[in-house]
Amino acid sequence: MYDIRKRFPAEDIIEPDLPICDAHHHIWDWAGMPYLLEDYVADVDPGRGHRVETSVFVECRAFYDADAPAHLQLVGEVREVAALAARARPDGFRPMQAIVGHADLLLGADVRETLEKLVEAGEGRLRSIRHSVAWDASPEVGNSIVNPPPHLLGDARFRAGFALLEGFDLAFEAWLYHPQLSDLVELATAFPGTWIVLDHLGGPLGIGPYAGRRAEVFAIWREQIRRLAERQNVIVKLGGLGMTKCGFGFEHRDKPPTSAELAEAWRPYIETCIEAFGPARCMFESNYPADRESCGYSAIWTAFKRIAAGASAEEKSALFRDNAHRFYRIAGPARQGLPQSALFLLPGHFAPADVTAAEPFREIDRIHRAIGGGLRFGHARAARGDIQHSPSA
Repeated sequence: MYDIRKRFPAEDIIEPDLPICDAHHHIWDWAGMPYLLEDYVADVDPGRGHRVETSVFVECRAFYDADAPAHLQLVGEVREVAALAARARPDGFRPMQAIVGHADLLLGADVRETLEKLVEAGEGRLRSIRHSVAWDASPEVGNSIVNPPPHLLGDARFRAGFALLEGFDLAFEAWLYHPQLSDLVELATAFPGTWIVLDHLGGPLGIGPYAGRRAEVFAIWREQIRRLAERQNVIVKLGGLGMTKCGFGFEHRDKPPTSAELAEAWRPYIETCIEAFGPARCMFESNYPADRESCGYSAIWTAFKRIAAGASAEEKSALFRDNAHRFYRIAGPARQGLPQSALFLLPGHFAPADVTAAEPFREIDRIHRAIGGGLRFGHARAARGDIQHSPSA
């Protein structure tokens, strides 16, 4: 499954100077299958692999404090990651400069104490909260590690906890499956002042009852993605398709997939999201080591670069690093001419002084145009004749 000893064949690094922020990865101390920081760094391979400069850690029920009260044990994860992130590395790689923690939002208003402790433990790096809601009726698919009930996003207690996030300047990270996207549309509509990050392209499933129905599932997924993109408080992470739940089957092969094979399989999903959300509301993620089930770290980034080959330099900079740096407020170089926070504006959130709360979305629109917007990205690919938005397998 997550065999850290498994090695993947090397490919030439294309566009080796393109700066990257890995917007979503994990480290964990799970018994029998640890994946620690040194394992992640080995996969990144600083100085020899892709130019991954920074990264975002996402909660995975690791490093919990067993001596703390039950509702505060999860604080140990953020505390441990923040301590690791503060250590300078001789290779210049700065992993985990932003942290996505976990809090049980079903505690409702009582989750306030947990959020306060998480913010304190994050030492200025906590940016978002993930309470996974991935649920499906099929046991073949399986639920997320917290085993949520169906339609959790509409639960009154959950929403009472969710309502506190805006006051802490925290976003919400949504990990769910594609049949649940309509629930997320309703949540985003109900809380327009809270940022929501859609993890893993919205979890298009391809196993269990969804196996052999890729074109049908894609059409359903695409419709909901387009609906969700209309909610301007939602952004999307491009990645996670290497998980076995997506049903591409690469993990069953004798030889791992090449980056060209990954790009061919993933292109329809990634291009659909970029066209729906625009380059300003998308960011690439490795989802490592979860995607290690089927493909190598380097191959993932090469596949992304192949998919984005027709994008402008400004769009590539936004998709691969700058959007993640702005959204997660990671200090570091950002493209000149774009305000550090201007891509992500909601009343009370990261707004430049010259933008009023009444006009945040006009400013987002302006920035979309400044970096080319979805139409330019789409036109570049259409000119090459390689848009394929109807998966048949």
